[in-house]
Amino acid sequence: MTPNFKPIFACATQAVIPRLLALICGLLMAQSAWAQSIRLPWSGYAHDPQHDAIAPVASQPLNRILWHTPVDLKPQYSGSELLIHYGSPLITRANTVIVPVKTGASGGFEVEALTGGTGATNWTQSTDYILPAHYWTPSFSPVLTPKNRLYFAGGGGTVYYCDTPDTTNPAPVIGQTAFYGLTNYAANTNAYLASVYICTPITSDRYGNIFFGFQVTGSTPLNLKSGIARIDYNGTGTWVAASSTVTNGTISQVAMNCSPALSNDHKTLYVAVNNGYSGYGYLVALDSRTLTPRASVRLKDVLNSGNDANVNDDGTASPTVGPDGDVYFGVLENPSYSNHDRGWLLHFDSSLTQTKIPGAFGWDDTASVVPASLVPSYHGSSSYLLMTKYNNYADLGIGGNGVNKIAILDPQTGEIDPISGAHTMNEVLTIAGPTPDPAYTNTYPNAVREWCINSAAVDPSTKSVLANNEDGRLYRWDLTSNTLTQTNTLTSGIGEAYTPTIVGVDGVVYAINNATLYAIGR
Repeated sequence: MTPNFKPIFACATQAVIPRLLALICGLLMAQSAWAQSIRLPWSGYAHDPQHDAIAPVASQPLNRILWHTPVDLKPQYSGSELLIHYGSPLITRANTVIVPVKTGASGGFEVEALTGGTGATNWTQSTDYILPAHYWTPSFSPVLTPKNRLYFAGGGGTVYYCDTPDTTNPAPVIGQTAFYGLTNYAANTNAYLASVYICTPITSDRYGNIFFGFQVTGSTPLNLKSGIARIDYNGTGTWVAASSTVTNGTISQVAMNCSPALSNDHKTLYVAVNNGYSGYGYLVALDSRTLTPRASVRLKDVLNSGNDANVNDDGTASPTVGPDGDVYFGVLENPSYSNHDRGWLLHFDSSLTQTKIPGAFGWDDTASVVPASLVPSYHGSSSYLLMTKYNNYADLGIGGNGVNKIAILDPQTGEIDPISGAHTMNEVLTIAGPTPDPAYTNTYPNAVREWCINSAAVDPSTKSVLANNEDGRLYRWDLTSNTLTQTNTLTSGIGEAYTPTIVGVDGVVYAINNATLYAIGR
């Protein structure tokens, strides 16, 4: 007699298949945000709202400079240094390069739209944007939405927008909006121009809503306070005061240059707030639809946990959201120079309730995401790694040896950092700059020019990282061999505030050196 297996099979099917489907759905959801970000063109600071800096296509070989254009028409040098943070170029799907340009000695800005293939100018649009008070000049950083709308900062906390950035002739129609209402702005324009200043790059979510930090330095008819703004695609705005995001009453503003980041589901907005220049601060999580505060964590020094970390307005550190939802943010150490001015890459879970293993370097840097599969020598369990700057400054009184590096770190496993003695992320790969630094080699014979990046592009197709150096060269760091396999000389080198590298939709690599944007490729 043939046994009847149907009931047993049916029972197993009912028990196993739903679990299998749930597992598959979970895996797909975990990868969806990552896959979506890779498909997007370079639409904002560090590529996307999570700031993963992953290239959308394979980068071209660094054979030659295809074209170049100034990003500062009147650069201001401090001796041999250029202390300004330039905004990130953007790339549309049609390969139009949007370049933010400083036009005056102390301010004045415009956006230029260039043809990616040739660098020819399609159109130029000035803005009445005014910089907030600063030491190092902060960035003027536009954003592209998924629907190809371009937003860029205007005066009085207003934002200009353009729906046809790929046009070549005539110049596109430019609109204007304000998070507190354009009617209110029009009724008291001078009051808002004198008191309200956008102070961060602009971030867009996948629906076309935008977010940015702003400072208020004087009285306004609406009694605005420094904080975080949201404007939806229809122009409806809302805002929350930085002082209302935490219970501590001395927090006063959003950290300068801190580009807001979004969780992988775009429901949570992360941004840093502080109590003024070079003060202490918090990383806060807000509901991205209402800006209602959800969570916050006070940012602490790693070696001296009783001390507040320094959230410095001269930097450009912005939150990075990993594929698993963990959040990373760079700070300076406290006391000063206790970690050779390297700071720390602080690490939290998505709810900001759990503090995890920090990175040994965080100053003025936004970590890039590296899929673990790009590093053949890595045999750990993490699905992704982090790429960061890893300088060890030899400046007078700082204490470093000048062996300036970049690094691939494992965010889930730790080691004892040889410089600080702190428990920090495990170094998977590191590589030092190749050019001796004559300013320090008499005292520190191994000192090399430092890496001048605030966000470095990661190219999964070539398993490499594209990074700029103060020796004036752009390098390709091959993660399979841990060598610098390609280079292109852009300038003779200069000390400068840190700059991004990006990859266009055709694989052309873009890097800024000495106030000039270079397009590099075949």
